[in-house]
Order: sequence, then structure tokens, then C-alpha cells
Amino acid sequence: MSPFSKSLRLSQRVAAACLRQHSSLTTELIENMDKKATWDRFYTESNSKTTTFKNFEWFFGFDAVKDFIMPLLKTKMNPDALCQILDMGCGTSALGPSIYRHSPVPVRVTCADISPIAVRLMQEHIQSKAIQPENLSSQLEFVELDCTQLHRHFGSSSVDLIIDKGTTDALLRSKEGKGKAGVVLRQCLKVLQGSGSLLQFSDEDPDARLLWLETEAQEQGVKSADVGVQEVGELRGVCYYCYQISDPSVDQEALSGSR
Repeated sequence: MSPFSKSLRLSQRVAAACLRQHSSLTTELIENMDKKATWDRFYTESNSKTTTFKNFEWFFGFDAVKDFIMPLLKTKMNPDALCQILDMGCGTSALGPSIYRHSPVPVRVTCADISPIAVRLMQEHIQSKAIQPENLSSQLEFVELDCTQLHRHFGSSSVDLIIDKGTTDALLRSKEGKGKAGVVLRQCLKVLQGSGSLLQFSDEDPDARLLWLETEAQEQGVKSADVGVQEVGELRGVCYYCYQISDPSVDQEALSGSR
């Protein structure tokens, strides 16, 4: 069995387990995780089962990956400038709000998802919680956005950090999503600043994901981009990884030295 096939089957099991716990979605819908209608139904059903809002974390929460993210929040030459962060395919995860809350440097965290239902739920939740950021200049927003069309919300070279926790995985595992995954990566590379980074958190085997990332990046002419991987850890018998795409000028010591 190839690494990609092994990873594919593993991710399908993980996805099925997660969806069984939170929704009555069928296997057919699991195979269509690239579709807006799938996620609209998922968040509608999940929200209808409880009177108390609860964040849904795909894979894991903020605490598991904060040491991969927080060291990348650099102070710019202009200390008043906001570090632009995109939580892509945010769903109802607490990841973006947690970055907003804990970042010592001023950040503008944009939590984007294709499902307007997920966006509305998060907007209502944050308004009720009134989270206070560590840096009072920080900002947090939730927007409905198809991640294959990032250019509709972000200008070229305007984002410092993009976080992808399972979004690319959902696309790659869908029947019609692999082409969309390539489009998403191209959009990310377009809106990232030269010194910016894209972090993909995934359970996909490095033999498969690294080859895909390197191939896609080179096709976009980003031949100098660094594509690396670090192990996040094991959770419920599944090993997770952090894949990072960045310019070679980005200081990688800060990332590796924090763990």
C-alpha cells in the first residue's frame, strides 16, 4: 500500500469518527467534505443538539499546536502594525480566538470558513464571551469565504501567517477536492508576504504530503520556498504533523527552538 493510500484510509476513519460524534452525516457526505452544503448541514445538526455552544475541534485544539504558531508572531519594524493571520477553514474551532487572546504582539486574526452557519455561530459566541486580547490593539473577525478564492478578501502579499488545520486534508480526501486543494495552495502562496509562512496541520504521511507540497509549490514558481515537516505528536493512536511552507529567509530557529 502506498503512503498516500494508507494516509487516505486513516484520515477517512478519523473523519468518520469525528462526524459520528457530532452529526448524523452519512459516509456519502463524508466523501464530500469539499462541499459547502456538507458543512452547512454539519454545523446546523451539531448546533441543534445542544442549547450550549461548544467549539468543534478538528484533530486537536490550540494547546496542542500553540508552540508551532506563537513563535512565528514576530514584531514588525513598525511596532504598531498588525500581524495579519488567517485561520483558513476555521469552522467553529477556538484556534483563531485563542491566538487573538494570547498573542503578545498586535495581530489581526481573520477566521474564514465557507459555511455562513459556522461563521454566524462563532460571531454570536465571541460576542457573548467578550474575549479580551493580551495586546489591546489586536483584532478578530469572522468572514464567510471560500478558501479557493482568498483573493476576494486579501490582497497579494498581505498575510503574514496562514493556518490550515485539516482544511487541505478535507479537500484531498473528497471525491472532487484534490484539484481544489491545489487551487487553495496557490491562493495561499499568492496572498502570503515574502517572509510569511503557511502551516498545515495534518495526519497525512510525510512521504505523501511533502511530495505534493513541493510539486505544487514548484509549479507556481516558488522554487526557493522551504517545505518542511515536524511531528506534532500522537493523539488517540494517530500521529499528526505540522507542514510549513516559508521563504528561506524566515528564521526557523525560533520555531524549532521552542520545543
